[in-house]
Amino acid sequence: MANHRHFSEPKLVIASHNQGKVREIEELLRRYNIEVISASDLGLDEPEETGTTFIANAELKALAAAEVADLPALADDSGLVVPALNGDPGIYSARWAGPAKDFDIAMGLVEEGLNGIDDRSAYFVAALALCWPDGHCETFEGRVDGSLVCPARGDLGFGYDPMFLPQGNDQTFGEMDSDAKHAISHRADAFTKLTRACFAD
Repeated sequence: MANHRHFSEPKLVIASHNQGKVREIEELLRRYNIEVISASDLGLDEPEETGTTFIANAELKALAAAEVADLPALADDSGLVVPALNGDPGIYSARWAGPAKDFDIAMGLVEEGLNGIDDRSAYFVAALALCWPDGHCETFEGRVDGSLVCPARGDLGFGYDPMFLPQGNDQTFGEMDSDAKHAISHRADAFTKLTRACFAD
């Protein structure tokens, strides 16, 4: 079994400017009594996501924040993978929403791409990177499978949540309260792996 670095610091930077994502990560970390600071609270720039995988982009963001803030930083890179669209939007999930981060536009593009296609399977991936100022990183990946619905349903969650119906459920992520979503989401899956490795007593 791999040796993981244990997280023991009182503060953690969440290397994201996405307030929905920051809120979700804060909720998942609440039980550890860690003071959470977002990248936007610190006025940190968003680095360009030049990685070719979710893990690479998460590492890039966490390392940049840890170096500037001189604190451990946690970054998430996540996205919607649609096999019938050759894996798109994938690592470009946020970019599909355009400069205004309008996910109604992004969901419209996915729907347009699937026009006339019967296969509506999809999955969410979340990669987490926990990095320290000395450059050490721990990375974990989670996944949840499901299918896409049209029209989108619900105004909870964020991003592509209203069009994603997780396997075995009759509510989209956009219709679920945060507790129900946290029980099964891709981010929760990655978090379980992270906390077992780095936060367990």
